[in-house]
Amino acid sequence: METTTIWNEFSESLKRFIMSRVKDSEATNDLLQEVFIKIHLNIHTIKKQESIKSWVFTITNNVVMDYYKKQTKTSKLITEKVIVEPEIFEEHSAKDCILPLIKNLPPTYKEAMLLSEINGLKQVEIAKLLNISLSGARSKIQRGRRLLKQGFMDCCDYKLNEFGYLTGEHKNKKDCKICSIE
Repeated sequence: METTTIWNEFSESLKRFIMSRVKDSEATNDLLQEVFIKIHLNIHTIKKQESIKSWVFTITNNVVMDYYKKQTKTSKLITEKVIVEPEIFEEHSAKDCILPLIKNLPPTYKEAMLLSEINGLKQVEIAKLLNISLSGARSKIQRGRRLLKQGFMDCCDYKLNEFGYLTGEHKNKKDCKICSIE
């Protein structure tokens, strides 16, 4: 099979797959090109024609994961940028407290929580990015969420209702114990 045949058959579905993971059309196009470069350079390694689809999607998934690994290295810069944006708005909400609270978590939970809660990655993707087991990723995220919940209780005086959900009225930014520091 040739690269042009694979392009004609899979390019649209691969583009949708990448877009569902990346949510950025420019990055999607770049990653799609990277995928097809890898396909072209390694097409000679495929032994069974019927396994081309899984081979192509495996390459695509690996390219997306590499993209997120590169993004993780610059997450500090992204985090700083995200902090500045909420200050543009006059109204202060619970969403504005999430990032400062995550930044105050112990380092062992901070990175997993940024990937999960801010970047919206799934636990499987986080495990691969952090090079830990899936159960390790789940554990870090669950513990991080408990600490985040406690952070909302400490910062914003939220309480837990009988079902374990946070309740209460959100404070103004100047009254928040963590957000006002940021």
